[in-house]
Amino acid sequence: MCFLVVERKIFDGREYQKNTVLSIGRPSSWYNLFMSKLLSSLLLAFFLLVSSGRFVLAAEDMAAVEQQKTQLQQQLEQIEAQIAQYEKDLVNIKGEKNTLTNKIKQLQTQQSSLALRIKETSLQVEDMEQQITVTKSFIEQNQLRTDALKIEVTEVLHQIQTNDHRPFLYVFFSEHTLFDALSEIQNFSQVADELNVLIDQLKKTRENLAMQKQRLDTEQDHVEKLLTVQTLQQQALIGSVKEQSTLLTQTKGKEKNYQASLTETQKQAAQIRTRLYQLLDVGKQITFGQAVEIAVWVSEQTGVRAAFLLAVLSQESNLGKNVGTCNRPGDPPEKGWKVIMKPTRDQEPFKTITEELGLDPDTTAVSCPMRDAKGKQVGWGGAMGPAQFIPSTWMGYRAKVTNITGKTANPWDIRDAFIASALKLGADGAKTKEGEWAAAMRYFSGSTNVRFRFYGDQVVARANAYQEDIEALGK
Repeated sequence: MCFLVVERKIFDGREYQKNTVLSIGRPSSWYNLFMSKLLSSLLLAFFLLVSSGRFVLAAEDMAAVEQQKTQLQQQLEQIEAQIAQYEKDLVNIKGEKNTLTNKIKQLQTQQSSLALRIKETSLQVEDMEQQITVTKSFIEQNQLRTDALKIEVTEVLHQIQTNDHRPFLYVFFSEHTLFDALSEIQNFSQVADELNVLIDQLKKTRENLAMQKQRLDTEQDHVEKLLTVQTLQQQALIGSVKEQSTLLTQTKGKEKNYQASLTETQKQAAQIRTRLYQLLDVGKQITFGQAVEIAVWVSEQTGVRAAFLLAVLSQESNLGKNVGTCNRPGDPPEKGWKVIMKPTRDQEPFKTITEELGLDPDTTAVSCPMRDAKGKQVGWGGAMGPAQFIPSTWMGYRAKVTNITGKTANPWDIRDAFIASALKLGADGAKTKEGEWAAAMRYFSGSTNVRFRFYGDQVVARANAYQEDIEALGK
């Protein structure tokens, strides 16, 4: 770049003019890079400023969340202590003489315990939802930083690529002095080092972002499981209240009538055999006697206790408000399988399963997702049949079911559902009575997380009751 400098002087009464051409070298390529880095750094600062503003807000929120968390924990500890006392009272009552008074007392204590468990689960859901809010805030901050770092890395790479086309000798001789040339080369080395730092920061930020997203998935899954557990607790409470009412009606509040009902074993066996065994999402109702026959046959094939298998499937059907209530003919689009199933996990397997069975994927009923108290969808739906297998899990058992039955496995078929459940439960440890609780927990949540222990406790209690019924049928 050149400039013309004009000087005027007066000497001996005459005016002289001197023109000087001042040449200034072209801006260095690294000057351009510096300006580019400056702009991108300012942009990064802007993003971080926005992020930091949110972070300050998040920090204030987190302080409130931590305070609420402490309060929730204190409430949970108090409730757990009360529940433990009720459970101790129940053990004592059951050890006493089987009288009408004691039975009513047992049911009332059970109801008090269940009411507290429902409250406990509500507090756990509230705690998890607060944690989800914090996790989402971290995800947002990391996403902002990732975007800003990507912009800066892109700018630096662009400038380096531009200067890579300039040969070393060109750089050397294009500068005015040796010092300028060496400075240019040194600048290149510094920028390369800075680029490595930026790339390392970007990598770590992306890893942190992925970790936070995985944590969010886990937390949302826990909320879904807690809501399911709460549904079971509410149903157990309703069942206990109903049992108390029925007992008082049948005995008319008289001890002799209660004692007489305990001795009617033959009549009881007939009632057990013919009562309906509740299975949802199947084409027909079956009696308990028929269900026992299937469960005993499946037990012989798999080694899983029949009473335990009946208990698991009965518990799954007790979650019936969501079972088979999506993707039915006439359902709105928002209840279709393409909306309620997890796209990356279950949609392709569902298409394969329905195609093999000659079913229409658009009109084959599956379970709806759980919803929180505000009606917001939590997790994904799409579980199939009485055993409530999601499509991706069913794919791992269909060949094994076919090997036993000799026909294409069908998750909506009662016998096939029993077999698949028994195979999964057996693999999870249910081939021994000692391993049944853990197997039920894994069937429900994939783990033995005690947060969901009510599910396993209920299955074991139900299995013990079914075992008594099965033995009564054999008398």
